[in-house]
Amino acid sequence: MSEEIIGHGTWYDMMAKKIIEREQSLSRSMDNLRTEMGLGASGFPHIGSLGDAARSYAVTLALKNQGVNSELIAYCDDKDGLRKVPAGLTDKGLEKYLGYPVSSIPDPFGCHESFGKHMSSLLLEALDKCGIQYKYYSAKDVYEKGLILNEMRMLLSNSQQVGQIVKEQVGQETYTEVLPFFAVCENCGRIYTTRAYSFEPKTDKVHYKCEGLEIRGRLIKGCGHEGDADIKKGEGKLTWKSEFAARWKALDIRFEAYGKDIADSVKINDRICQEVLCFEPPSHAKYEMFLDKGGKKISKSAGNVFTPQVWFNYGSPQSLLLLMLKRFVGTRALAVSDIPVYMNELDYLEDVYFDKKNVGEKEAIRLKGLFKYCYLMAPPTKPSIHVPYNLLAFIVKLAPKDCLTTYVTEMLQSYGYLKKDQELDEDLLQRINYAANWIRDFEEIKETTVELTVEEKKAVSDLVNKLQTVADDPEKIQNSIFNAAKDNGVKPGALFRKLYQVLMGASQGPRLGPYVLAMGKQNVVDALQRSLKNN
Repeated sequence: MSEEIIGHGTWYDMMAKKIIEREQSLSRSMDNLRTEMGLGASGFPHIGSLGDAARSYAVTLALKNQGVNSELIAYCDDKDGLRKVPAGLTDKGLEKYLGYPVSSIPDPFGCHESFGKHMSSLLLEALDKCGIQYKYYSAKDVYEKGLILNEMRMLLSNSQQVGQIVKEQVGQETYTEVLPFFAVCENCGRIYTTRAYSFEPKTDKVHYKCEGLEIRGRLIKGCGHEGDADIKKGEGKLTWKSEFAARWKALDIRFEAYGKDIADSVKINDRICQEVLCFEPPSHAKYEMFLDKGGKKISKSAGNVFTPQVWFNYGSPQSLLLLMLKRFVGTRALAVSDIPVYMNELDYLEDVYFDKKNVGEKEAIRLKGLFKYCYLMAPPTKPSIHVPYNLLAFIVKLAPKDCLTTYVTEMLQSYGYLKKDQELDEDLLQRINYAANWIRDFEEIKETTVELTVEEKKAVSDLVNKLQTVADDPEKIQNSIFNAAKDNGVKPGALFRKLYQVLMGASQGPRLGPYVLAMGKQNVVDALQRSLKNN
């Protein structure tokens, strides 16, 4: 019996089915199954921050595909306190604001109403560019408008039970002694320097003292003030070890993915949700984090943080969504040099989608589904012209600055990617722009890592030697490749495919003789030698 294909055959479709079945078993309303993602506001949004939104939105789309209404909630924690000055901003005078809510810190760039607003806007801008639709909630507004007031009252009135759950889950006894709440000190304006000791239900006030807090080995001194914070006015916030539960119930959240770095907090909040707030927590899925390899260019521009904005300089929003959606679990190391790989892979998925590649029925369903999710269920209606990223970048590198598009058009026509009188379309013009940005910022395209057999290694090594002595003649270079294959027992077609993969990240391309000459023989030799070292 063949395995059942759910929806578009992806993980997101299976997750949506599980959510629907769970919600039906709980007899809860199916009118709107909300998914949620957390939006940081205390520093530059890492590229992985977008993954939280992309994955949750994919589940939202999958739920809709299965006939259930759903929407993504983007919850911005802009009442979070500034724990450290972000890398790259040490000269912006932020040191004096450590411990302040990020929504009360002035924007050091002067273009938003607060530091928190500036940072959160960067991620919202990326969501908009990708086409992700969401309903935005600001924690500052949520607290000030009383949207989680009832949940706060329940948690603060049952603080001993909350503290016991925290102690049982992670061994932390802090919240058996103090309330799971940070008041904003009315004297100094800081939030994480306060400790809350009692709650008066009749007045909705929390009694606190500004005592100070050690963050990452550094003591942020409190001012010593003792006072009362009114929870109805948003004069504080719940701690992470209870806030998730409060907003899940208040906003009726049914799914939230989370990174393994906050797995303990999620487990605590799940129990608090069930045992204190009497609300079944949302379905979850745990993902692992991206390891940011960064790079010199990123270090200079954004404090060594790989932001979505950096990706958009060199690659399309759909290629970034492919990075996020192709795999849910497993740690991945990421660098800017991976962008061309994902651009080429998106082209491959498009070929599968339009039946230009034969990958087998089951795999085709999965890959076509993934392609649809990369385009958020609005895929192109016809195939685009695919030019390997590396090839386009090298053409752009060779092009005279005063006639870039004309030169690129003529080269693509000569290589057979365009017909004789065919002009560049909008998609190709955008790709040329990505390639031009790449050439402007980086000296070379990183060759693709390709596994070589023993015979192929010998053939590539032989070719390296031949290229160092062969004349600058396209036909002689082409013949050198044929001879390197034959002399080492490798089929010429197989060697050509491996060379295309190494040099262009694609399985085929223009005639290699003219291309090697256009790239520069020494550049090709260097790329092939690096490829041999990686095998």
